[in-house]
Amino acid sequence: MRGLQLSLSKGQKLRLERALEKLESLSSKSNSDASVTVADDIAVNNEDAILKGHGTTELDGRLVATLCGVVERVNKLVYVRSLRARYKPEIGDIIIGRVIEVAPKRWRLEINFSQDAVLMLSSMNLPDGIQRRRTAVDELNMRSIFEENDVICAEVRGFQHDGCLHLQARSQKYGKLKRGQLLTIPPYLVKKRKQHFHHLDQYGIDLILGCNGFVWVGEHVEVRDEMVEDLPNKSEQENEEVEETYTPLDTRENICRAANAVRVMSTLGFMITVEVVTEIVSLSRSLNLDTHEMLGAEFYVLVAEKEAERRSLLKRRK
Repeated sequence: MRGLQLSLSKGQKLRLERALEKLESLSSKSNSDASVTVADDIAVNNEDAILKGHGTTELDGRLVATLCGVVERVNKLVYVRSLRARYKPEIGDIIIGRVIEVAPKRWRLEINFSQDAVLMLSSMNLPDGIQRRRTAVDELNMRSIFEENDVICAEVRGFQHDGCLHLQARSQKYGKLKRGQLLTIPPYLVKKRKQHFHHLDQYGIDLILGCNGFVWVGEHVEVRDEMVEDLPNKSEQENEEVEETYTPLDTRENICRAANAVRVMSTLGFMITVEVVTEIVSLSRSLNLDTHEMLGAEFYVLVAEKEAERRSLLKRRK
């Protein structure tokens, strides 16, 4: 409720506070041991050699937290992960960025980080799909692949000595994102999972959750392996793509509904998952709400109440 700015009536405010208190009680019961505040003691086994990590300090023989967050343990390393921290890249993260500069043999991307990321020409598949060395002609044609303000999905490959990120887009699922909406949310609301690419088949849209806090909701695109396609079929598909340069109205409405669902979850501080996004879209359809009405105060309260019911049912099943 602290960062929530909505024009609520008295009844709506009471209902929302009740739902958020219920959610807080459910989360505090499950994470009572892991959550700490400043000056809280962290339970450790003194017999083992403990490595004090970020957010911890030793005081009178006790391990004390210096941050508000969740205690994480990796072998003997104990550290506190801040709940509302900036994005910290790791190798293998799926991220979404926007091209801000086309430089020699590379694109520079803005990825919601303290430094820009770099995508090298040699770290991505060429449009023809053939694995070969990059030539001067490829470098001259870089703007035909990506240009300024293009939205790109890629993977973190590594770091330079100055902290700059290196990206790679060698798979067909990476590349330019078109016909959709780019949303910016706090990065801590996107949990790192095995799968960040989601296809909502019933709505005909794709949902990509970037670890850096950028979320893409767009028209579904089939991932094709260009290496095994023969040239006649490829030319026919290109002609079809030129003819169909529009997005159907139903698909555009579904994109807006899914994007508004992400906005509602971000405002309420809920973790962004494809299951909850689908439930919120279904709730808006069952109530016969227009797309813009999903951003109304009453719908925020309904989503909070539904989420409290869902988590309480999951708790009972366990």
